[in-house]
Amino acid sequence: MTNIKTYNHDLWDHGIAQGYSVNGTIYISGQFSHDTEGAFVGGNDIEAQTRQTLKNLDRVLAEFGITKSNLAYVEIYLTNAQEHIEPCIHLFKEYMGQHRPAGSCIGVTYLAFPEQLIEISAVAHID
Repeated sequence: MTNIKTYNHDLWDHGIAQGYSVNGTIYISGQFSHDTEGAFVGGNDIEAQTRQTLKNLDRVLAEFGITKSNLAYVEIYLTNAQEHIEPCIHLFKEYMGQHRPAGSCIGVTYLAFPEQLIEISAVAHID
């Protein structure tokens, strides 16, 4: 029997769910730096954007009743990766604590919104 659950925060509709769980695996769409009302957070500050993006990742995980310790794979997309990699990785490691999922950090020319410096997508599991 296939068990499917989706989560969408209903701030906007881009044709995708924020999270999609099927048979214990959760696929998390790219999260970025916005607040619970949908307003962009962090301006040109990679640290502020990273913190807010990780908070948004936590919100999606919570909707499935799990935490960051359930993350299996994480992809971090960064504009200006050479400048942003160190502060981003520092904050990511702080966020993860001792848990170490698999992952990739990918430098990109730009993301969906002009002010966006970071996006994080992930795959998690339900115990």
